Amino acid sequence: MKKNWIITTEQTNVSQIQNLQNSLSCPYIIAKLLLQKNISSTQDAEEFFHPDFNNLHDPYIFNDMEKAVRRIMQAIKNQEKIVIYGDYDVDGTTATSLLLIGLKELGAVVDFYIPNRMIEGYGLSMLGNKAILSKKAKVVITVDCGINAVDEINYLNKEGVDVIVTDHHTPKKILPDAFAIIDPKLKDSKYPYQELAGVGIALKLITAIYRKYNRDNIENVSTFFDLAGLGTIADIVPLTGENRIIASLGIKRLEERKNLGLSYLLNLAGLKTCKLKSSDIVFRLAPRINAAGRLGSADRAVDLMTTSNLEDAKNLALAIHNENQKRQLIDQTTFREACDMIESKYQDLDKTFFFVLATDHWHPGVIGIVASKIVEKYNRPTILITFAEGEGSGSGRSIHNFNIFECLSHFEEYLISFGGHKYAAGLSILPEYIDIFEEKVNEYAKNRLTIEDIRPQIYISGELKLNEIDEDLLEWLKRFAPFGPGNMNPIFLSRKVMIVGYPYTVGTNHLKLKTIQNDKTLDLIGFNMGEMSPFLKKGSYVDIAYSLEENVWQNVTKIQGKLKDIRPYASE
Repeated sequence: MKKNWIITTEQTNVSQIQNLQNSLSCPYIIAKLLLQKNISSTQDAEEFFHPDFNNLHDPYIFNDMEKAVRRIMQAIKNQEKIVIYGDYDVDGTTATSLLLIGLKELGAVVDFYIPNRMIEGYGLSMLGNKAILSKKAKVVITVDCGINAVDEINYLNKEGVDVIVTDHHTPKKILPDAFAIIDPKLKDSKYPYQELAGVGIALKLITAIYRKYNRDNIENVSTFFDLAGLGTIADIVPLTGENRIIASLGIKRLEERKNLGLSYLLNLAGLKTCKLKSSDIVFRLAPRINAAGRLGSADRAVDLMTTSNLEDAKNLALAIHNENQKRQLIDQTTFREACDMIESKYQDLDKTFFFVLATDHWHPGVIGIVASKIVEKYNRPTILITFAEGEGSGSGRSIHNFNIFECLSHFEEYLISFGGHKYAAGLSILPEYIDIFEEKVNEYAKNRLTIEDIRPQIYISGELKLNEIDEDLLEWLKRFAPFGPGNMNPIFLSRKVMIVGYPYTVGTNHLKLKTIQNDKTLDLIGFNMGEMSPFLKKGSYVDIAYSLEENVWQNVTKIQGKLKDIRPYASE
């Protein structure tokens, strides 16, 4: 499928770029990238390049933080039972683990509950409520869920349980009658940063509690950074502002291997000695943790991240790693089936703006992952639905310029329930409503997206000559990490480079080629682009879109381009 190359237009003039370049003593393209992020001074650049704990916002800016903290402190003092109610994904399990460790340190009587994905689905449920009551809880703290659990929280209120909601999902019109609600997306929220993950809000809560005990210094709070960073990066929230600080400090803490369970899991993921990148967490560590809740009980993920027993850590890491291997096989089968369904169901993709795919045999634990892969391949908002006992359970993912939660909120009369945020959502639906629901969301998307919007997009940060690529440039680029939404690894364009030698494929379907421009060469790899190999001729001129990375092979480090797309050279 042809991709749109969108070249970032100049927001600043050349003199501004040169001034910043001179003040930082950096390459021209680095100053340009910073100005594209509205970073125009040396001080702002230093803050961006050196994420600092002291630049996190005061947790007491949250509307109900003081109220929530006082209730938790009362529970600790009176030894009332606290139950942390989490979600089964990485964000939810890291948030649960963080609060579990943090509250136990303060002497709290604390337990946790995570619903079974297959039986209960997402968030608070009546079945979950029964479990809470069986644990004799007096206080429930929800993490990564709860903002729309109106009926469930009313039930707990009647049973004399105080519910503190910590969530980062978008609230609906009616808020639950909780004891306290901590969510940066509340309409009247004064908190200056809206994009925290669920674990980021859990970090804010424990920091606020620790302040009351005079324990909120960097030494104490930093013990939670590995969990907070892991959950933040895994949840694919924007890595800007506070999230960038949490993710950056989290990676450093993960590299110190202070968490026994995560240390063993990192080893099994092939990340034993290397410096960690956000992509390592997204593609290698997070899927293993997610697998615990996708195919079985997410309790094992919490047990893994909270254990201090060496043998338990080993056994739990191995069990979760093995579960992930099973999950990968199910993913692959489901993805192939979904692609086949798209090709047969939609006769004209240019007239299809939203995919809704449903069947009765997909595993509910993998449809979210597969929906993400469908979005990556076809660049359409996508919902995958699987049926059980006469009800459809769906998971949706979106493209960058389409708010899937807002879309669903227009058609809730066709849904049993739904929740989520801009880029991801879950829903329940009766089978008889699926066709009309698909028709409505497609029409909605068609009125808000253009043909150009639904073609795969490549956002190019700037042009480079190959002779501008050197170790100094790469070292500067590393300082932009961690990469993720809102702070993607920059993609560059180089025009009229010549293909040297014959392109070939490696691995399953990866393209390898070498290019040259003015005597400077660049090796490139294009993942899953092997089908292009026969059309690329030795000596031909092409334009390339790529990011830059280090490639280590047999202890030799070289600069390599990660190819995003390639076109025949078109003279201007």
